Amino acid sequence: MAMTVLQRPTLVLNRNWQPVAVSTVGRALVKVWNETARIVDPASYQQYSWQDWSLLRPDDGDPVITTQWMTMKVPEVITLTRYDRLPIKIVAFSRRNVFKRDGYTCQYCGCRPGSEELTIDHILPRSHGGVSSWTNCVLACIDCNTRKANRTPEQAGMPLRQKPIRPLWNPLYAPHGVRIESWSRFVSEAYWNVELDED
Repeated sequence: MAMTVLQRPTLVLNRNWQPVAVSTVGRALVKVWNETARIVDPASYQQYSWQDWSLLRPDDGDPVITTQWMTMKVPEVITLTRYDRLPIKIVAFSRRNVFKRDGYTCQYCGCRPGSEELTIDHILPRSHGGVSSWTNCVLACIDCNTRKANRTPEQAGMPLRQKPIRPLWNPLYAPHGVRIESWSRFVSEAYWNVELDED
């Protein structure tokens, strides 16, 4: 049980309160113990040292770490006491991320029929040398994709609703696959469930 709790994710903020990483509870507590970070209460934004946090009484249902000497509430957010730069990470081109970027919306007619009725369309068709990339792929409903066929949008008379670009999301906690509700106070909704480029 203790190992499971210590492996839970903790959001790491820099001194300017920008999200910079996700750590395990165990690593986050080491930073707090070494005084390189402080625990943040997501409800009140109050910061706590190790000693202050260890004196708080956990509420019923809170995840806790229990030792022979104490019971401590598991921290969900910490802030570094020194500045740490934002990590540079790239959002991977993937089917799931294209759906997320385009908001599950056909980029030709604007309908939102559901993911089963949406396809990935190559703006410049593959038969004409088009590649699978952020700037050449968009979501299209089955009807629009069939109507566009093996043509460019200009040839088909079907203008795109918006120019496709690489998203600028910061996918800092995607690899953990866990959504902690209190993090939404510090991180935009667009950052959830984004796949990372492996490079």
